Amino acid sequence: MPKKEKPNTREVRIIDREKMNALINQLAERILEKNQDLSEVTLVGIRSRGTHLARRIAEKIFEKCGNRVPVGILDITLYRDDLRSRIDQPMLVRTEIPGPIEDRNIILVDDVLFTGRTIRAAMDGIMDMGRARMIQLAVLVDRGFRELPIRANYTGEYVPIKSDQTIRVRFAEDGEEDGVILREVP
Repeated sequence: MPKKEKPNTREVRIIDREKMNALINQLAERILEKNQDLSEVTLVGIRSRGTHLARRIAEKIFEKCGNRVPVGILDITLYRDDLRSRIDQPMLVRTEIPGPIEDRNIILVDDVLFTGRTIRAAMDGIMDMGRARMIQLAVLVDRGFRELPIRANYTGEYVPIKSDQTIRVRFAEDGEEDGVILREVP
């Protein structure tokens, strides 16, 4: 069931379906440029919207060069640094990594890069599974306001926003129209 919006929340679509598709295409192109040997690459989407993005990037890579890049799914729930402060019990969803990560180039994929804490948790999760040769990061939107020294290797769009604004990426896979929404709560 969708969450109820707070009263007086204003939403503005800042990236439409066509632009989102173009940004995903650009992410795939940049990944191809920097990773010549795709046999060593695994895309790992951070559940859940990062997973949608990782699958779409993999499809674009296949369209461009005919190579299938494995796509995994990472649940970072137990690696979050706010786990102890949460009142509700976290719901664990399965992590699915296709094959060992030893000596692989892992590209973590998420929809929005904000404080860096989600990515730190994802890196902890990957490192608990083994020693990857390299971990890279691809994000659709970087919204700034970093709390940790984390930067994406591949960014679709940088959208600097105010502290009272949020970014929400919407995917057709979730029954919504593709796009990026800027939300402002007065």
